[in-house]
Amino acid sequence: MATNFLVHEKIWFDKFKYDDAERKFYEQMNGPVAGASRQENGASVILRDIARARENIQKSLAGSSGPGASGGPGGDHSELAIRIASLEVENQNLRSVVQDLQQAISRLEARLSTLEKSSPTHRATAPQTQHVSPMRQVEPPAKKVATPAEDDEDNDIDLFGSGDEEEDKEAARLREERLRQYAEKKAKKPLLVAKSSILLDVKPWDDETDMAQLEACVRSIQLDGLVWGGSQLVPVGYGIRKLRIQCVVEDDKVGTDLLEEQITKFEEHVQSVDIAAFNKI
Repeated sequence: MATNFLVHEKIWFDKFKYDDAERKFYEQMNGPVAGASRQENGASVILRDIARARENIQKSLAGSSGPGASGGPGGDHSELAIRIASLEVENQNLRSVVQDLQQAISRLEARLSTLEKSSPTHRATAPQTQHVSPMRQVEPPAKKVATPAEDDEDNDIDLFGSGDEEEDKEAARLREERLRQYAEKKAKKPLLVAKSSILLDVKPWDDETDMAQLEACVRSIQLDGLVWGGSQLVPVGYGIRKLRIQCVVEDDKVGTDLLEEQITKFEEHVQSVDIAAFNKI
């Protein structure tokens, strides 16, 4: 009965197993197993560094072979290689030019040699020196002895110039004659007289002014160089009309001020005078 009771009793009979397992676990965590894990971690770090370095090397190699390699040492090497290649090309071009020049010079030399062989007589000769004769002393001509006949001819010469005086008088007479003819011709030529055409507006005092008498007063003015022309009556307003009369005057003899002064003397009929138009003829 006691055993049955123990069967139903909840007792942990395998506790020591669990204790051993727990002890082993903590020993592994704190013992040699932990050291092995650290070694593994260190190895993984080294491997990562190696992989990173390898990746950097590959990138640098790829960059040196790529288009942007001029930024680093690899770029400098590539630039040098390009410059060397361009220099080689330039050197080849220069060599070809030099060869062409050498060929042209050789052709010219051959042509010159053939020309010299074909015409050996045509050689440049030095200019011949001319023989200059010594200067000869020139003797002055001997004085000629005057003969009596020549003396007589010399005596006939007029030393006082009486013939010149006669020529001067003739030239003066011709000059005076030409001046007189020119003056007569100029006197016969009509002079141009400057004239002007003037249109005057003569205003009366009122509508009761006798316009016929006003026009007669205006035309009664007679001056040297004044010619009256046509006229007409122009309405102004309120039954008032003004006299518009035309005249031709010589500018040197009659002026507008003189005309206005002469017309305004007729105070009974004329109020004012205006110049409507002024034209040069």
